[in-house]
Amino acid sequence: MIKLTLKNALCLFILLFLPLKLMSQPLQLVTLQYPPYEYQENGEIKGVVIDLVTEIFNRMNKQIEISVLPWARAISYIEKGSADAIFTAYKTPEREIFADYSTEVLMPQVVSLFTNKDANISFDGHLKQLKDVNFGVVNKVSYGKKVDLAIQRKVLSKVQKANSGELNMKKLLAGRIDVLVSNKYGAWDILKKLNKQELVTELSPEVQNVPSYMAFSKKRNLTHIRDKFDFILKEMKLDGSYNKIIKAYFK
Repeated sequence: MIKLTLKNALCLFILLFLPLKLMSQPLQLVTLQYPPYEYQENGEIKGVVIDLVTEIFNRMNKQIEISVLPWARAISYIEKGSADAIFTAYKTPEREIFADYSTEVLMPQVVSLFTNKDANISFDGHLKQLKDVNFGVVNKVSYGKKVDLAIQRKVLSKVQKANSGELNMKKLLAGRIDVLVSNKYGAWDILKKLNKQELVTELSPEVQNVPSYMAFSKKRNLTHIRDKFDFILKEMKLDGSYNKIIKAYFK
């Protein structure tokens, strides 16, 4: 018979129960202050991507803790392995050295055009079609290569600048500009806060679409979690719950 000493009992506990404890630890996720996608307000972390991420990990039966940090610090945590995953991250060759990206796009960063619902303005994807309308932008903001070059080259010559997205939206609603260019979900978030969603139309097609992802730290060896994340996210897109969560956020 083997005598169970205090030392043996302690070793047995470590071997049997410590791995289970580590497995049950919440995943540490980091992100940035970027409303309406993810942001901290009055001590609460919220946003449309927060709702999506929370649902994905709920379906995975995996606890998470989310921290909103300066972006450079958040990226460094993934590189060093101080956190498990980061969102919403653009995919770059430099980051792929230390980060395992989800295959599924978590959230597209879309630039769209907006008009008043009663405006008779059409758009086929060519900005020169809007050369004769009053175009609203936010001062010093880039809207991607397509829009920026159109303004620089005077393809869009009637451009008015405002100091914020909120001011620009109010100008659109007041009829002081005809077309507003904006991050898609940023514009809908402003309209939601103003309770004016029914007064504005988003033109189709979108101007630009840049995908962003969940990226897991390679130092944490979480390929199995990433694969589950991809499976559930794809499933949510197919069953309609992905779009349902987005639409519910902007109601």
